[in-house]
Amino acid sequence: MTETAASSSKGRPAKNAAKPGFFARIAIFIRQVIGELKKVVAPTRKELINYTLVVLVFVIIMMVIVTLLDLAFGTAVSWVFGGSAPTDR
Repeated sequence: MTETAASSSKGRPAKNAAKPGFFARIAIFIRQVIGELKKVVAPTRKELINYTLVVLVFVIIMMVIVTLLDLAFGTAVSWVFGGSAPTDR
């Protein structure tokens, strides 16, 4: 058997293997979640401050872009539909 064929069947269970029960699958899932959480590395204080500043600057830039687009489209709609007339009659 070639190496490719041997490695492709490693992750598959046998067709006649018993499927684990509902609670066994939940237990396996929880064990996998805990295993993944153990791999997480918390950022240092300097990294956390840097990430926070990057997010805040990005949000401010996006707010400016959305505000400018809102003003531009609002002005265009007023111009097209004649928004200079008073609305309270």
